[in-house]
Amino acid sequence: MFDAASSPAGPNRNPLPLAQPPVNGVPAPRPPVDARERQAAPDRPGRQRDAFFDNAKYLAIVLVATGHAWEPLKDGSRFLESVYTVVYTFHMPAFIIVSGFFSRHFDMRPHRLKRLVTGVAVPYVLFETAYTLFRNLINGSHADISLLDPWYLTWFLVALFVWRLTTPLWRLVRHPFPLAVGIAMLASVSPDIGDDLDLRRVLQFLPYFVLGLCLRPEHFELVRRRGARIAAVPVSAAALAVGWWAVPRMNTGWFAHSESAQELGAPWWCGPVMTLALMGCSLLLTACFFAWVPRRTTWFTTLGAGTLYGYLLHGFLMKYGDYRGWFEHPWLHRPAGVVLVTVLAAAAVTVLCTRPVRRVFRFAVEPRMEWAFRQDAAEQARSRNRPGERERERRPERAGV
Repeated sequence: MFDAASSPAGPNRNPLPLAQPPVNGVPAPRPPVDARERQAAPDRPGRQRDAFFDNAKYLAIVLVATGHAWEPLKDGSRFLESVYTVVYTFHMPAFIIVSGFFSRHFDMRPHRLKRLVTGVAVPYVLFETAYTLFRNLINGSHADISLLDPWYLTWFLVALFVWRLTTPLWRLVRHPFPLAVGIAMLASVSPDIGDDLDLRRVLQFLPYFVLGLCLRPEHFELVRRRGARIAAVPVSAAALAVGWWAVPRMNTGWFAHSESAQELGAPWWCGPVMTLALMGCSLLLTACFFAWVPRRTTWFTTLGAGTLYGYLLHGFLMKYGDYRGWFEHPWLHRPAGVVLVTVLAAAAVTVLCTRPVRRVFRFAVEPRMEWAFRQDAAEQARSRNRPGERERERRPERAGV
């Protein structure tokens, strides 16, 4: 008989001893690389979708579409304008906070930069061009295509590109949220920033994105409790009452965050004050919104994956109706007409988030573009060794829209 030390091979060798637990703090041998990666796979971000966030994204995009549909109808209706004001206080902040939350792991690795280009920069170029051509065709105008002047909805893509690109910086500084708030306050008193890339709006909405970067899943659990849902009822009712009072007394341009205090006809010191006041109201109403978002899987949960499609495509419907004078019909300014427009806007954006629409417009919203980038041999080798990695690389970042 030969022992294991002298006979490393052969049918008669003795079995290896069983692995023993660590003794005296000595660590056990590390498992193979593939085993470690398989163990860590469930904890990787983006592997499993959370129904709560998909529901929140879908409901937020419905509010965005209905708010755009209300805009040409709100003049002369104090009630509709007050509801419009309240919705505009929180619907984009909620959208941006979710975008920041899912950008927490963004870094400068090549595959993430590729996703940033193909999922944000390229769609911006395509849709900014498409909107300009669409406006010229339908409205008879002769506007030039300018990638420095975002029009209508495309400002959000510019903002998302800038915000996500600066994510490593916000993860580096010690107090990112107060710093972002200070930048927003300065942007509110800086009319000289100009309109290039809608930078003033990008900076004034920046704190919500940075807040999303700072949040953790347990923070969202605080607003998903039953007590939070109950408290959201009186808070929302009070917000509607304040909106009713503020409509004739306040310039609603503050809610767009696209102009400085001086451009809104207010003293410069109103900019920082209004920035803080609106941020407090926005965060409070955003918490109420999150409190009412269902946590379970619903019929619209799967639509949360297509909110960017609904966001970018519904603008063509809104502008076409505006150019054709659809919203000027007197009947639509009555309560029944407002309800009809609201239902149609919600239904239209819902259809635009469905799989068939996403399949048709994927070339513009989520282009693959493997041909445009260099192939990293080391990364390709790692991808071949990781099960399912190739499919994850094709999957876009969860931007919130």
